[in-house]
Amino acid sequence: METLVVGRITAVFGIRGWVKVFSYTEQMDAVMDYQPWWVATAQGLKQVTVDDWKRHGDGLIVHIKGIDDRDLARAWCQQDIRVDKSLLPSLDNEDFYWHQLEGLVVYSHFEGREIRLGLVKSLLETGANDVLVLKGDAQSIDREERLIPYAEQFVTKIDLEAQRIDVIWDPEF
Repeated sequence: METLVVGRITAVFGIRGWVKVFSYTEQMDAVMDYQPWWVATAQGLKQVTVDDWKRHGDGLIVHIKGIDDRDLARAWCQQDIRVDKSLLPSLDNEDFYWHQLEGLVVYSHFEGREIRLGLVKSLLETGANDVLVLKGDAQSIDREERLIPYAEQFVTKIDLEAQRIDVIWDPEF
């Protein structure tokens, strides 16, 4: 099974075993659509079943089946929530999950040259648009970190099969 991190159990909530959850999904409560959850333990990944959940303020609180005590719930805190990647819905050909872009090689086509800028290390969510965070590698023009807006005027092609992204970006920037 190939897993993907979709959230994090952050803290206990109350005395009856509830925990706070920070969701990495675009719509906060979409993390609840992907069940079962898997959490890393000293014995490996352990399946977690959520038997109740609620929105609470600007976050979520959940109850893990069989955990009815604050001290037991504390053991699950500060753990990533993983789900089987096969649970994610299929996207249109022009849409991508962030995890699909991480690790791809980025090439700039600027002033008639193709220049390797580095690998996608991560993505940032900003108010205007998402941003690709690149880190130069041994084959790149340099080892610098670059931030490139994930917008169609800059990102011209994404080829998952070739593991590359083509951009129009000044390598000096």
